[in-house]
Amino acid sequence: MGLHRSALPAEVMAILKGGAVIPAHPLALDANRQFDRRRQRALTRYYVDSGAGGLAVGVHTTQFEIRDVGLYEPVLSAAMEDAKAWTARPLVMIAGVCGKTEQAVREAKLAVSLGYHAGLLSLAAMKGASEDAIIAHCERVAEEIPLVGFYLQPAVGGMDLSAGFWKRFCSIDNVVAIKAAPFHRYRTLDVVHGLIAAGAEDRITLYTGNDDHIVLDLVTPFVAMRDGKPVTVRFQGGLLGHWSVWTKGAVDLLARLKQAAAAPAVPAEILALDARVTDCNAAFFDVANAFHGCIAGCHEVLRRQGLLEGIWCLNPKEGLSPGQSELIDRVSVDHADLADDAFVAANLARWLA
Repeated sequence: MGLHRSALPAEVMAILKGGAVIPAHPLALDANRQFDRRRQRALTRYYVDSGAGGLAVGVHTTQFEIRDVGLYEPVLSAAMEDAKAWTARPLVMIAGVCGKTEQAVREAKLAVSLGYHAGLLSLAAMKGASEDAIIAHCERVAEEIPLVGFYLQPAVGGMDLSAGFWKRFCSIDNVVAIKAAPFHRYRTLDVVHGLIAAGAEDRITLYTGNDDHIVLDLVTPFVAMRDGKPVTVRFQGGLLGHWSVWTKGAVDLLARLKQAAAAPAVPAEILALDARVTDCNAAFFDVANAFHGCIAGCHEVLRRQGLLEGIWCLNPKEGLSPGQSELIDRVSVDHADLADDAFVAANLARWLA
């Protein structure tokens, strides 16, 4: 047995269960598309100082191609090293884990060896396999590292997964959280139904990855019946590519949403934020072009703030789509109160030092 959830530090589990902003960590490259260690460090420092509760590294926003160019271990090592050197406070460190079983197990073991607490398990490589085979895959990886389940939307490589699948997944003992990111209301409900049917709501924490409905996910009580009685669960935090930008604003937003969710009624101005945040996401994630520029769009926001030198991706074909820059212009003006430009400007030199 590798790392079991019972061995995780109590303060880390408290952050995970309480709900936190966990940005998906981008990859900093230079003009030659080589790893830019200095700016990668600056990004980590930015997320820590923004008040993020953890980091997700080696995930979709970090670019899955890091595995093809030998950067998976260096990037995971860098985030762990830089976070520890910058702050003494506990952080939930989550490593992206993907591939068929042999690769996923290898990545899980590496993540544990580097000090990561959980693995965000992408199932994209299992597309076409039977549900039994996918569950067996999950069980094997869970022997090595606590799992964060990942419902990845089909537009970027995911697959449809039933409520029955999620019930079986939630029955795996070493699962600690689920990132629901199908960008789909019905499929998000499947996760909720599976979690409740498995009776795992006290062990497994729900995180939204639905960048198109961040605010509503975080203020909505989700109710499903079990044994004839209603059971209510809530999304406690977000593990989001969207929160790799304007992260200080995201931390402030989550605090507002937690306060609103605890009130007898959610104020209308809080509900109105859902459409505003989604409007920003449409620009950042290039929704008009089926998410082609979703990574480059986040890079562009960070470039404008000075955190990244450019928007280069490992895949030269990845970049901004026509009109995407203009959309980012618009939302940066329309929703300037959600941004953290002043915070970044005040700290950038220190982070880059």
